[in-house]
Amino acid sequence: MKTVKEIMTTDCITATPQDNLYELAVMMKNNDIGFVPIVEGKKLMGVVTDRDLVIRGLAEKHAGSTEVAKVISSEVQTIAPEASVDEASEVMARHQIRRLPVVENGDLLGIVAIGDMAVRDIFADEAGEALSRISEQDQPSSYH
Repeated sequence: MKTVKEIMTTDCITATPQDNLYELAVMMKNNDIGFVPIVEGKKLMGVVTDRDLVIRGLAEKHAGSTEVAKVISSEVQTIAPEASVDEASEVMARHQIRRLPVVENGDLLGIVAIGDMAVRDIFADEAGEALSRISEQDQPSSYH
């Protein structure tokens, strides 16, 4: 059985709580990402998504110079590197998330994304089912 460590991305783009919202937005744009783990050293402090930037940043009228700490999601689902890919899929489906930080002793080791499972043909059915359930949650009720 494949483990999360075998499929995770280890070259993660990260930021610190002291970085500002503008820098984070540029980082997301330049790297074509919508999810950035926030670390101090190697310790995972939380994550910021493009949605966090909009909802907790722009919509709350925070300036671009505002520290990332103001918009961070600190309650983050994580998974251990030795967990199975099946376990990761279950956590993603249960919590309606597409990306899962891989953490050991509080340190960020990598990220496993739902696409990592589908692209590598590992538990493709589970990954597809998890993505389907996540996508259903994203749809406004008027589209059903």
